[in-house]
Amino acid sequence: MLVAAICTFAACDPVHEDISNGGHISVDELKAKSSVTVDKDATGKNGNVITCSTSAPVNAKWEIGGKEFIGNHAWKKMKVNWDKDGNYVATDYTIVLTAVCPDGTQLKAEFPVTCDVITNPLQKFYIYGDPAKPEETPFKPGAWDAAAMRFSSTEGAHLPTISDDIYFGLKTLIFDVSDVTPDFDLKVMNGWWSNTYYDHVKWTSGLNELQITQTMADECAKGGEGRDLDLMLYSGSMTLKSVYYEE
Repeated sequence: MLVAAICTFAACDPVHEDISNGGHISVDELKAKSSVTVDKDATGKNGNVITCSTSAPVNAKWEIGGKEFIGNHAWKKMKVNWDKDGNYVATDYTIVLTAVCPDGTQLKAEFPVTCDVITNPLQKFYIYGDPAKPEETPFKPGAWDAAAMRFSSTEGAHLPTISDDIYFGLKTLIFDVSDVTPDFDLKVMNGWWSNTYYDHVKWTSGLNELQITQTMADECAKGGEGRDLDLMLYSGSMTLKSVYYEE
């Protein structure tokens, strides 16, 4: 998932043009200055690449498919569904634009879109469990074994160090797991036990997502404080097959 974020929500320059209504605009003005487009295939069907942009004099945050992207422009590949015969099924999304005007007024605008087909497939980038690396085999971490799922090539029992571009790209990690027991309970922290990012996480067998936040990047990346991302089971068990992100 690729995002081109021009600026941060809190730090970007909120004034792009002169506005005469005391530092804020209306929702209608926001919509008029914003656009959400979906790419097309050769037959004119909506594809899976969505581009969002606004020229309004605001700080912008886009919410797309349950994920947030900061900045006045965002480009994202979306998954579409398919049936048991491999036919793609149209998927509806609501893109939400949250805007903060120069005077602090907050506005929300919604843009419904539909993805019909995959025009630009998502590519998997493996952190662990790459099919091309047979040595990266599935494993079952034990409860309270904080070393087993620490992303550290030197301190972790299985998982490699996550690169800075993954951390600071705020990638969404996808964990492919199986054999998850009903009492599964997970803590997401750093290797120094000094911060908890997600607590009492419940997973199910299949694909489970974990969003890297700016705080996680600042504390866990080697270009930050270098504390390593660490996942620890409180209880239950699972088999970890692979970890990757898509874009």
